[in-house]
Amino acid sequence: MDAQQAMGKLMEGNARFVKGERKEYDFLARRQELLAGQHPFATVITCSDSRVVPEFIFDVTMGEIFKIETAGNILDAVGLGSVEYGVEHLHTPILMVLGHSKCGAVTSCCGCKGEGEGNLGKIMEQIKPAGEKAEWDVDSAILENMDCVKECILANSPVVKEAVEEGKVKLVLAKYILETGEVKVLG
Repeated sequence: MDAQQAMGKLMEGNARFVKGERKEYDFLARRQELLAGQHPFATVITCSDSRVVPEFIFDVTMGEIFKIETAGNILDAVGLGSVEYGVEHLHTPILMVLGHSKCGAVTSCCGCKGEGEGNLGKIMEQIKPAGEKAEWDVDSAILENMDCVKECILANSPVVKEAVEEGKVKLVLAKYILETGEVKVLG
């Protein structure tokens, strides 16, 4: 599957999800199929928000999306390593940064102007540049944060940067709208 086909499959699945017309899946059979290995067609970096479930949002089954979930889509070295695994070892043609409306991490960051304590403070530190650029407007900061995640990947992962430049993977920014269930591809 190439990037265009993969995006088509994601967006067709999202259209079904929005209408409430999900496919039925035979999970028992699929579990057996996956014993031989995984072959996902997309790597998705998503927020750990419990309302954002890529398999539901894109109406796919087990083994089709390789996902990395963290609050605010923030990536540290381990998260970047996971992204590289999806791109380099699993050969997914799509790498999607999936932000969402009403993101709690971005909302919190805007509310406290990027200040926080402990490990939560580490998340705020990474979202803070997006908040500042958006002048602490939550909706704008969500979009800026997704762009910051993209830039973080390209600046800190030579593996992904090379794959993007060579056309082996397409890096996509998309926003999930909680109110409607729709995914809007950006840019």
